[in-house]
Amino acid sequence: MLPDSTSLASITPAVPGLVWAYHFHSNARRCTALPLEAARSDLDVDEGFLWLHLNLADMRVAGFLESLPGLTPAAITALTTHETHAAVTLDEQLAFGTLVDFQRDFDNDTRDIGWLHFFVSDRIIITTRLQPLRSIDRVRSAVEKNGTRYRRPIDVFETLVAEFQRTMITLVMEFTEELNLIEDFVYDNAPRDERRRLAPVRRTVVRLHRHLRTVLTLMRRAAAADDDEMPPGFDDVAGRLIARLEAVDHDVYALQERARLLHEEIDSKLSSETNRHLYILSIMTAFLLPPSLVTGFFGMNTSALPFAEGAHGTLLAFGFMALSVAIAWWLLRRTGIF
Repeated sequence: MLPDSTSLASITPAVPGLVWAYHFHSNARRCTALPLEAARSDLDVDEGFLWLHLNLADMRVAGFLESLPGLTPAAITALTTHETHAAVTLDEQLAFGTLVDFQRDFDNDTRDIGWLHFFVSDRIIITTRLQPLRSIDRVRSAVEKNGTRYRRPIDVFETLVAEFQRTMITLVMEFTEELNLIEDFVYDNAPRDERRRLAPVRRTVVRLHRHLRTVLTLMRRAAAADDDEMPPGFDDVAGRLIARLEAVDHDVYALQERARLLHEEIDSKLSSETNRHLYILSIMTAFLLPPSLVTGFFGMNTSALPFAEGAHGTLLAFGFMALSVAIAWWLLRRTGIF
C-alpha cells in the first residue's frame, strides 16, 4: 500500500540533500549534531554557527540554497556548479569556491579526483559535493571527537584544507612505495619493462601536482586580497594553509621528478637492450653475407661455372664459404667492430 501525501511529507527531509548538519555553540563551546529530519526553522540559530553538508545529487538543493539568507547569487552558483576546477573567491567578507578532494567508494579510499564546493560566512559554513569525499569525512570525524576546537566557520574551512594536505601526504607515501618497487625491478640485472606499472603512477602524480599548484596559487591570491573582502580571521588561516600546501607541494614535485627520471632510466635500459640486439643481428649479418654471396654465385644456372665438372666441387664451394667467413671475422677484428 502506497503512503498518502501526509506520510510522504513527514518522511521527506526539510533540508533537501542533507548529509549532516552541526550546530557549534558559542557559550558552552560545544557541538550538536542536528537530525536529518530537522525542520527549516531549526537552522535559524541565535548563537554560534552552523555547518551544513549537502549532496548535489538532490536536484532541490539549488532551490533550498536560494531560500537561505546571506548567500549571494555568485555563492549559490559556486555551491551548485558541476565544473571541475578549483576556485576561491572573497567578496564582502564571504568566501566561496571549489576545492580538490578525493572520492570514497563505500568504505574504501580511492585516488579519483573529487570536488568540494564551499561557502563561509561569519554564521554558517556550507559544503556540497556530488560523490562521497575522503577529506570531508575525516573532518566530520574530527568534529565528532572534539567539536569545541571550532569557534568560527573559518576554523572548519581551515580543517578541510588541512585534511586535503594530509591526504596528499598519504598519497605521496603510497606512490613512494610503488616507485620503490618499480625502481628495484628497473635496476635489477634482469631487464624488465616497467613502463606499464609506472605510467598510471606518473599520470596520477602529474594530476595531483597540477591541482595542488592551483589550490596553492588560489590561496596566495586570496591572502593578498583587501582586508574588507576577507571573512574575519581568514588572513591568519590563509597563512597557515599556504605553509602547509607549500610543504606538500615540494614533496609532490620531488615525486614527480623521480617518476620522470625513472621513466627515462627505463627508456635508456630498453634502448640499450635494443641496441645490443641490433649489434648481435649486425654481427650475424656480417658473418652470413659472404657465404650467401658464395652460394648465390654457385647457384647461377650459367655455363662454365667453376667446379661444375669434377668430384669435389661441393667441398671446394664449402671451403670458399668457410674462407669468406674467416675473412669477414678478420676484417671485423681488424676494424675493432667485433
